[in-house]
Amino acid sequence: MFEELPLAEVYRLIEPGPVVLLTTADEGRANVMAMSWHMMMEFTPPLVACLVSGSYSFAALRATGECVIAIPDVGLAPKVVAAGNCSGRTVDKFREIGLTPLPAAEVGAPLVAECFANLECRVVDDGFVKRYNLFVLEVVRAWRDPAQAAPKTIHHTGYGHFVVDGETIALPSKMP
Repeated sequence: MFEELPLAEVYRLIEPGPVVLLTTADEGRANVMAMSWHMMMEFTPPLVACLVSGSYSFAALRATGECVIAIPDVGLAPKVVAAGNCSGRTVDKFREIGLTPLPAAEVGAPLVAECFANLECRVVDDGFVKRYNLFVLEVVRAWRDPAQAAPKTIHHTGYGHFVVDGETIALPSKMP
């Protein structure tokens, strides 16, 4: 009936949300990385937990306590993958990949012009960073592009495979 699934593949079943871009800026240098390990923790204020491993972005986020979560639609998928396949230590990813950084209002990290939404964030809890590389971020300013009315997000299912948002359904709910 069932067959055993290798534990290394469990993440492919419960990937938490759309692939996003996380931007940082440290010492005048902006960087962007692809990230899919994140989750909402609270509505008000909006809190997001995210896992940022020992990368160039990790060092910048630790140093500044600020970032932007930029949410791309499926049309940006090749650029999102490119952002995840190289290091900001050696490459100016914005220039190399062809993304446009824009100044944010509250944080030093840039917005990404091509994304349909950008969330300016500050680290509010780093108590899990040492053990799990898990940051808790508070969204302090949020932006959306009204020209991108019905964006479709991409969801990583492992090893270069993605699912694209599909049909939307509405069911009765008592949640606000």
